[in-house]
Amino acid sequence: MAHGICLQAAPNVPSLAAVSAWSKKTCSPTSCKLKASPQLNGETRLFFSGDSSPAVFTLFPRQRIQRHRAGIVKASTAVTKVKVPLELEEAKEPPLNLWKNKAPYKGVIKSVERIVGPNATGETCHIIIDHDGNVPYWEGQSYGIIAPGENPKKPGTPNTVRLYSIASTRYGDNFDGKTASLCVRRAVYVDPETGKEDPAKKGVCSNFLCDAKPGTEVLITGPSGKVLLLPEEDPNAVHIMVATGTGIAPYRAYLRRMFMEDVPNYKFGGLAWLFLGVANTDSLLYHKEFCSYKDQYPDNFRYDLALSREQRNQKGGKMYVQDKIEEYSSELFDLLDKGAHIYFCGLRGMMPGIQDTLKRVAEEQGLNWEEKLSQLKKKKQWHVEVY
Repeated sequence: MAHGICLQAAPNVPSLAAVSAWSKKTCSPTSCKLKASPQLNGETRLFFSGDSSPAVFTLFPRQRIQRHRAGIVKASTAVTKVKVPLELEEAKEPPLNLWKNKAPYKGVIKSVERIVGPNATGETCHIIIDHDGNVPYWEGQSYGIIAPGENPKKPGTPNTVRLYSIASTRYGDNFDGKTASLCVRRAVYVDPETGKEDPAKKGVCSNFLCDAKPGTEVLITGPSGKVLLLPEEDPNAVHIMVATGTGIAPYRAYLRRMFMEDVPNYKFGGLAWLFLGVANTDSLLYHKEFCSYKDQYPDNFRYDLALSREQRNQKGGKMYVQDKIEEYSSELFDLLDKGAHIYFCGLRGMMPGIQDTLKRVAEEQGLNWEEKLSQLKKKKQWHVEVY
């Protein structure tokens, strides 16, 4: 059943021409710093949807700029957040399966933006889909996408539904409640003998989405999922988020809701701690956006990276996300004991290494990991969605 929603007008968003002279932020993988451009008048600050040439801008109005003694111009935490249409806060339960596989909603692609650098290990795109308010969702949910064409394994039937975690809040990147954003890595297969891609084995849906042009129709099912819904009962809670690659999608939604949007019934005052594992600097996703939060909310946001091809762990091996977790294991265990939520999203293969690390650390502290994990699950502090 379709749910039509009447929404307020979206906030004014500056045009591309109005910001073409604006300098890029300076954010390194190990340090996030914002420098004010001479063209920035001190009243606005723009946030990119990705890390390459941005297709979407969002606005923080009336932001005060202060100069620190070191000479670096940094943003004050006194910001006016983006106003959003609050009709989407009225639902008491998350929307689930409004659109079925046999009767999907027909949305429209608004933009497709590559958000990784030239030396990334693969191509990842930020894709904005217009659903006109008819496929509402909550942060942490997923959309099903049906690529056009026949299922190659079942001729005469549509392609299989592919699930993608939504990378925007319920308001979308345009803050009007009518779009959803996906973070999609193009799935390709490279023959180990020839070193060439085999087009017969490429991911049908991911390639369709990454190749799509504005105006392309897309079939949507869902929304689905309750495992990664953001618990909002306690606005001062601690949220520990662990992601590999495109598993960052739901956390981008969490963080935008926490730090970017003016939501009267959710004034976040806790701690959000993000661990992101990717191959190298060029593979970072939404890095500038996260650096902005770190700069503006240093007491409420922590951001740690594991770059497997550029960093070394304490034993001299490649730095994976579980190694970064181990570095802070004592602090993380203490936060979990105090009620923190911990989330894992990404490739299924990341979980064994993380579980082994947590088990080893627990045993070093004289704890029984199986018992501790059981308690975390019982108290609904443990959230896992892998693929």
